[in-house]
Amino acid sequence: MADTKTIGGFEFQRYEKETYNEDETIKRSIEFHQWIDKRRSVRDFSDRPIPKKVIEELICSASTAPSGAHKQPWTFAVVSNPELKKKIREAAEKEEHESYTKRMSEEWLDDLKPMQTDWNKPFLEIAPYLVIIFKKAYDLDEDGNKHTNYYVNESVGLAAGMFLTAIHNAGLVALTHTPSPMNFLSKLLERPDNERPFLLIPIGYPAEETYVPKLDRKCVDEVAVFYE
Repeated sequence: MADTKTIGGFEFQRYEKETYNEDETIKRSIEFHQWIDKRRSVRDFSDRPIPKKVIEELICSASTAPSGAHKQPWTFAVVSNPELKKKIREAAEKEEHESYTKRMSEEWLDDLKPMQTDWNKPFLEIAPYLVIIFKKAYDLDEDGNKHTNYYVNESVGLAAGMFLTAIHNAGLVALTHTPSPMNFLSKLLERPDNERPFLLIPIGYPAEETYVPKLDRKCVDEVAVFYE
């Protein structure tokens, strides 16, 4: 059988994917859950360097995510320059201080107590890489014409999730940091008007002595409804 065929004037390629018997499928799903359940958000980073090649591959993995009409409406801005990381930290802490002291409700602050977080963000300078994921509200061609992107938030959210999974797979740790508002990132990184900051993710190895909150994740009965 042919490896490619033309449908509606467009070329399609044969989809090849290994499948498993029922027992193996169950086994693999359990093993993956046990592995991914060890992923945690970490705020204590080592400054141990990471090869640039690793970051490139993590981004390529994230970019395999599905997206509306395959527009891939994301940009991964990778920052390792110490001076720029310092500027990002200063700007982020300014916004975070405003949030913790003026913007957040008492309920919000109370919900954060088990995390023991505050407006100080030293990891933004310590982690060897900061990756800022920007969502593209629309695309621009070489002539400056706008082209629509579809399901942008959903698409970029999927890519971010796959990015975090790839980071965990590489033996690294990360944090989804969302200082609000994040417009300062667009200015500091001189991103075009069609891009909006979506997530700021420090990436690195965990510090030699790292602790994370002892928390329980919701069980399947609390997060799923089955209609059988």
